[in-house]
Amino acid sequence: MRRYITEFIGTFGLVLTVGCVVLTESNLAPLAIGGVLAALVFAGGHISGAHYNPAVTVAVFLRGRLRGVDVLPYFGAQIAGGLLGAVAARLIVSPDSIEALSFTGRDIAVALAAEFLFTFLLAYVVLNVATSQDHDDNSFYGLAIGFTLFVGASAVGSISGGALNPAVAIGASAIGLFSWSAIWIYLVADLAGGALAALVFRVHNPEDLEPLHGHRDEAHAPAVPTS
Repeated sequence: MRRYITEFIGTFGLVLTVGCVVLTESNLAPLAIGGVLAALVFAGGHISGAHYNPAVTVAVFLRGRLRGVDVLPYFGAQIAGGLLGAVAARLIVSPDSIEALSFTGRDIAVALAAEFLFTFLLAYVVLNVATSQDHDDNSFYGLAIGFTLFVGASAVGSISGGALNPAVAIGASAIGLFSWSAIWIYLVADLAGGALAALVFRVHNPEDLEPLHGHRDEAHAPAVPTS
């Protein structure tokens, strides 16, 4: 249960930060989002792996470092944390109006590509810095993951919103930043990006594989963070 609570708190903090910095139109929004993710990964990595992102949970599961029975509870904790973070952000910041991000025509394909590619990069970094036997007990994984989200938010934030995380996308939609009609883009692209990252990791690290269905107890595995 403490792992699920950690996932809830971490995703809450991430979405709260996203909501506040975007609603206040902060020029440092990508840095703030990447920074809070890095801090929360360091805070919760030793407990839950600090995924805070269903796409990362999919990647870690397919990599073999999360039990199948934990996948849906992780999803539930992340989505619940994201929704509560959205509520808190709207209570703290009440803008006069919000223009929800939506996509039509070619913009749909562009948003799908942006979310897919940068979620793949994020999950790829997580798997390699936080689950690889070559980096067991390292102390830099939070910075690597936080900087990757910072880069992704900076690179495609104006294109797709730079969620790179279905829980963030759901929270942002609840805030009013994203149109609910576009939520499928984040679900499809982000989860596919996480799955591809796991596939690439397994191909590149044949000596560091475990069963796909995660019979190993994560509590006794190396830290397996994120977004």
